[in-house]
Amino acid sequence: MKTRIKDLREDKDFTQTYISKMLHISQVAYSYYELNKRSIPLEILCELADFYNTSVDYLLYRTNDMGPYKKSKKKMN
Repeated sequence: MKTRIKDLREDKDFTQTYISKMLHISQVAYSYYELNKRSIPLEILCELADFYNTSVDYLLYRTNDMGPYKKSKKKMN
């Protein structure tokens, strides 16, 4: 199954090595995320959504809207 993180990376002409260094993980770990061999931890998923200026829901195929959500000014207690 093709993943959106792979599509976004390829659209920007980034390498897996570049993205993995930005995320402070190994290239192999990142490759497993793209291949759906390993679940993406929430922290990494959020970093990728911020990096690509999109939403976690878009990365997870919960929406086709690429736009990011507006940041909330309120902090949750």
